[in-house]
Amino acid sequence: MPDLFAHAVIGYCLGTALSFRYDWLTPTYVTVVMAGAFVPDVAKIFLLVPDAVVSDALGLPFSWFALHTVGGSAVAVLIGVVLVAGEERRRVLGLLSLGTASHLVADALLLTATGYSKPMWWPVAHVGLPSPGLYLSSEPTPLFVASAVAVVLWALRRRRAKAE
Repeated sequence: MPDLFAHAVIGYCLGTALSFRYDWLTPTYVTVVMAGAFVPDVAKIFLLVPDAVVSDALGLPFSWFALHTVGGSAVAVLIGVVLVAGEERRRVLGLLSLGTASHLVADALLLTATGYSKPMWWPVAHVGLPSPGLYLSSEPTPLFVASAVAVVLWALRRRRAKAE
């Protein structure tokens, strides 16, 4: 997968691009899109707390990988939505979902040895779907491309703000 910073930059690009169309989408809301791009990687908590530790504590089978699926990410997004003020929930739901979707799509484009992505589309699909294999997880290309687009969008946004 692209690194976490690349996911954040992709979220920034999406949020900033949408801010040209929607005046209410301020930099604060762009940050919400970026936060949504982090949601699937919460599964990396397994590095600190292994699956077996949680499984033993709960007495049930457990895997952190569920957070890196559509279903697990949807639950995490809904938890995030509940934490904001009622009048902000609709916007936050859409923006967190956009960031999360961008993360999952970027990960689905990886080049894998099998030619299939991880089974991250649960509950839509229970197996990994064919991956177009655009880049390796270790390649910096997604970050470079997203960063170049982000710089252009930042400059356009700044220019637009000065004109107003």
